[in-house]
Amino acid sequence: MAMADNPAVIITGASRGIGRGIALELARSGFDLIINYAGHEQAARQTAQDCVKAGAADGRVVRAEIVQADVGKGSDRERLIDAARQTFGRLNLLINNAGITSINRRDVLEAREDEFDALMAINLKGPYFLSQLAANWFLEQKSDAHSDPRFHPRIVNISSISGYAVSTNRGDYCMAKAALGMMTKVYAARLAEHGITVHEICPGVIDSDMTAPVKEKYDQLFADGFTPIRRWGQPEDVGRAVVGIAQGYLPYSTGETIHVDGGFHVRRL
Repeated sequence: MAMADNPAVIITGASRGIGRGIALELARSGFDLIINYAGHEQAARQTAQDCVKAGAADGRVVRAEIVQADVGKGSDRERLIDAARQTFGRLNLLINNAGITSINRRDVLEAREDEFDALMAINLKGPYFLSQLAANWFLEQKSDAHSDPRFHPRIVNISSISGYAVSTNRGDYCMAKAALGMMTKVYAARLAEHGITVHEICPGVIDSDMTAPVKEKYDQLFADGFTPIRRWGQPEDVGRAVVGIAQGYLPYSTGETIHVDGGFHVRRL
């Protein structure tokens, strides 16, 4: 790994919303980016262009390439990793962000198995096995005789307050996000001896396409004190938390959950 190279990152589900916010913040920090998308190609292209501009605005020359892949499919996960190998020849950071909400948001007593399986494939199986691919590549890079001594690879999993706050019409989503927390700890314990840290970022209610249908509801909730910080979360709020991890500001921390939720997780009387 040449010392002059920018660090490289794969961000899944990066065409819009939180993934886009993460991409822009990492571009400003000098990362070369693989912008993964499943179906919104034009949005992914726009994000890539905006990342290059964001880096340039901060005096950095960054590359941003788009790669279509459904993280729920094994062959697509391998292709995503291969794209990073072919494009940058290196990987410093994996952001497991891609996810879907509950299909049709059925009550738990009416949930369908096919919809459950479809969600779990993207929201849980995908991150689990993509992390495996990335971790093995990290180990390969660290064993390289010419490895940069500054190479400190990391994995960041984007979960949700739904990992502990129940929604009875999104049971599968809540379960998948809760499982991401345990997955973070499993990988953190396994990879720590190799100098690879793993973190979970737990966003609250973030202003994005996913939350657009409930905007009026949460506008009122925020006004009424739903969270101690009375505003919507923004994608860049999550992005800046990722940058803190990516830049090595938490060197003695792994398996940790970082809440980016306006204080929602704080119990109050």
